[in-house]
Amino acid sequence: MPIVTPPPAESEPFYKPESYDPDASVGHLMKTLLAYLSQEIERELEPSGLTNAQWKPLFTLALGRASTVAEVARSCQLDAGGTTRLLDRLESKGLCKRLRSLDDRRVVNVEITDAGREAAKAVPVALSRVQNAHLAGFSVEEVKLFTSFLRRMQDNANAIQAQGKNHVD
Repeated sequence: MPIVTPPPAESEPFYKPESYDPDASVGHLMKTLLAYLSQEIERELEPSGLTNAQWKPLFTLALGRASTVAEVARSCQLDAGGTTRLLDRLESKGLCKRLRSLDDRRVVNVEITDAGREAAKAVPVALSRVQNAHLAGFSVEEVKLFTSFLRRMQDNANAIQAQGKNHVD
């Protein structure tokens, strides 16, 4: 079944201040669902010694999507301080190591260790299990449509962010 593209957005807003119900808002529902997913991912990863916060930077390194502290921060949407603390914990567990660049002292490279690669193998197993459990009862078509809606919201969010960065008072 092909994904049906809905008509362009209506000009009428979905939410109005005078009738706003936070429990019925998309944002609240997504935040609540994300909290449930995070709790389950934490539980699934517990035997591997990884926390919900630690899996993403480690998996990002394992996939080769980042090789510096700054790239890890960008990829994981973390601030510099949060990234440093997470990498401190991963490094203390022997899962990665940081090395100052010989070319540019401002750059800190991050390398995943063999133990980190081994620990990262638990991540897609846990994520698949948790997400499949939360998608129980959905058809393949429904998941594709749901994913397309989330991507559209993500595109809107990116446009809003870009607009904010380009805004000049």
